[in-house]
Amino acid sequence: MTSVLWFKRDLRVQDHPALALAAAHGEIVPLYIYEPDYWAQPDVSGRQFDFVMESVAAVAADLRALGVDLTIRVGRAVDVLSGLKNQTGFDRIFSHEETGNGWTYARDREVAEWCRADGVIWEEVAQSGVVRRLNGRDGWAVRRNAFMRAPQCEMPMTLCGPQAVSDPVPRLIAPDQCPGRQTGGRPAVLSLLGSFLMDRGRTYRRDMSSPVTGEAACSRLSPYLAFGCVSGREVAQAAAVRQREVKGAQAGWGGSLKSFQARLAWRDHFVQKLEDQPTLEYQCLHSAYEGLRPRTPDPVRLAAWQAGETGLPFVDACMRYLNATGWLNFRMRSMVMAVAFYHLWLDWRGTGLHLARQFTDFEPGIHWPQVQMQSGTTGMNTVRIYNPVKQGRDQDPDGRFTFHLMDRSHRLLAGPLQRIFL
Repeated sequence: MTSVLWFKRDLRVQDHPALALAAAHGEIVPLYIYEPDYWAQPDVSGRQFDFVMESVAAVAADLRALGVDLTIRVGRAVDVLSGLKNQTGFDRIFSHEETGNGWTYARDREVAEWCRADGVIWEEVAQSGVVRRLNGRDGWAVRRNAFMRAPQCEMPMTLCGPQAVSDPVPRLIAPDQCPGRQTGGRPAVLSLLGSFLMDRGRTYRRDMSSPVTGEAACSRLSPYLAFGCVSGREVAQAAAVRQREVKGAQAGWGGSLKSFQARLAWRDHFVQKLEDQPTLEYQCLHSAYEGLRPRTPDPVRLAAWQAGETGLPFVDACMRYLNATGWLNFRMRSMVMAVAFYHLWLDWRGTGLHLARQFTDFEPGIHWPQVQMQSGTTGMNTVRIYNPVKQGRDQDPDGRFTFHLMDRSHRLLAGPLQRIFL
């Protein structure tokens, strides 16, 4: 029997539960769909498109080494699947559960309806600690941790399946200027994970809060986790191995790796929030906050914040850094959000969409709960109003980062982990 293995935000062949199931079922047609309607959404960008293209190419190379070609199609998912079924006669689809934006949720419902109508079985499996149709959070952490400790799925030695012609991929979204964007694909994952666990991560706990030190001290794995170039389980287990190696031996490592593991758990925790309540993308968690800020933002304030021209030097430096690299450390993400919401009194939806486009590592499940937390619309989290002057003094005490990013004559350097300040 033939089945389709539908790649979405899981662009790898290592520790891939859906791949393991599909390979056990019989012949497979690996498929990735470039969906024009998705790339027309307001939360996507050219930097993300380029990262995905590089990651898809890396998956195609890995699949080719296993004996099958990745079929690449362009169009609506139901149209692509219908055409592929006519060509190959597949009777089953395997994929991972996806906690994406509202558009991907609606697309998956459409695909599910098509499967029911055409007699195709669609098996969706978990690839993280996020639990679909969760009744409550009691016991969630235990389930999540058990998933992370479970053995990784073995990669098949070989794969086989019918050949299917691929489509040429057009430029579905305009490119943007992001010279410091990280490169997509599995090879970069191995380099980053190794350097973080063996060298860069020793000062993670101390250095992750500042943009000056965070660029190197943070793992920089976030875009690869967001698009599934590596599984959270693989990262967590590699970190656990390193924790055992350095236990009681090297100063700094114990606390940093404990903090890193906590951040991996925190990642699943927030994705679970969006999985449980998809309206977080559109509506204030606490309805009383609707209308607190104008839904139509002041265009001058919004443009100044987006361009890094508010007149708050440290905030502006962070926004320019984000625009040029596609990444910003977490504390600074919180600060630029808070300045938009409180100092400039801009609604979280429009500013949240801008940041979503700027982040190469945009993960809806982390992004929207965090945007709402920083804007004070949850009704349960403490209001957090960052003082941008204090943050500049605390995180950039000698002004290196701020001066460098505010120097308009400086040309930003390209490439991952290449420091843009002197």
